[in-house]
Amino acid sequence: MKVMSGNEQPVVAVAMSGGVDSSVAAALLLQQGYTVKGLTMRLWEGPAVHAHSCCSSDAVRDAQAVCEKLGIRHYIIDLRREFDQEVVANFVQEYLEGRTPNPCVRCNAFVKWGELLRVALALGATALATGHYARVSFDRATGCYLLRRGVDAHKDQSYALWALSQGQLARTLFPLGGMHKKEVRQLAATLALPTAERPESQEACFVPEGDYGAFVAERARQMGKYLAPGEVVDTTGTVLGEHRGYPFYTIGQRRGVGVALGHPVYVVDIDPQQNRVQVGTAEDLMASGLEAEPVNWVSVECPERGQTVTAKIRYKDPGFLAVVDYADRERLSLQFVKPQRAVTPGQSVVLYDGDLLIGGGVIRASRK
Repeated sequence: MKVMSGNEQPVVAVAMSGGVDSSVAAALLLQQGYTVKGLTMRLWEGPAVHAHSCCSSDAVRDAQAVCEKLGIRHYIIDLRREFDQEVVANFVQEYLEGRTPNPCVRCNAFVKWGELLRVALALGATALATGHYARVSFDRATGCYLLRRGVDAHKDQSYALWALSQGQLARTLFPLGGMHKKEVRQLAATLALPTAERPESQEACFVPEGDYGAFVAERARQMGKYLAPGEVVDTTGTVLGEHRGYPFYTIGQRRGVGVALGHPVYVVDIDPQQNRVQVGTAEDLMASGLEAEPVNWVSVECPERGQTVTAKIRYKDPGFLAVVDYADRERLSLQFVKPQRAVTPGQSVVLYDGDLLIGGGVIRASRK
């Protein structure tokens, strides 16, 4: 997207979280000649809101202060209902079905690049910009928008963006994609932005103290569902003890399992139908492949069978080689070159070709 000539300046809305990244993104766009509007989402209220989260009143005040410093309009957009319906309700349901979801992926696709983008366009903006460390470009040869990793490998956030559509990418700017975090902090200090030293925001701002199990149990109770204790079993089905409710556990968990066998044990399976948590050894956690559904192919029509890709199965995963067994517009079957640990249903698998994000999906099952 290029700056227009004459007095007509393109309008860009920036999702302002109250953090240093979105603040610098807004400042950079101003320097590039855009007319900038700051939009802060109001997503959640309650005891879960950490002072450093994107949902806190401190974050809203910081975003307002940055917009005042930059001389741009600031809007607070109330998306609490949409966030609860699209993100929180899904989060709870996934846990109740024995999976471990990634709420940031869903929030990006349905709330930030769904509801917030619609608001931005209604306010006259031509695009939505964020402080994500990722890059988007247009390939004239294919007519597709391409999503790439951010230059800063330690801050790259493309993993959480795999669910974005071509239409959404067409309206997206990532001003920080070619920068490193250290540069962003330095620029914020140079510009004397109020958020220059603000700590990183916390994930899952709606979960008090990160206690996912307790949050799910309370929301389930409000729905008339009550989590009961159940059996902890080994891989042969032998009962070893009792769990306090399966949503309190996730694949790969070692601490707090509640059984002592004289050697390390890990959660290797969760069976909500039988209300069972299965534990095993580190070897039992290893998988040779996975199945994912639904999927979204971002930068290609669909990967080909036999194609070798770099896969990530969690945000901090450095990535590993895998081969596409099968892929269509709805599902993916992936074979790992080397076995991988703790493949977790509900989490995202994201495929790359170098720094190009091919697409991703929600893990449904692992293969031993």
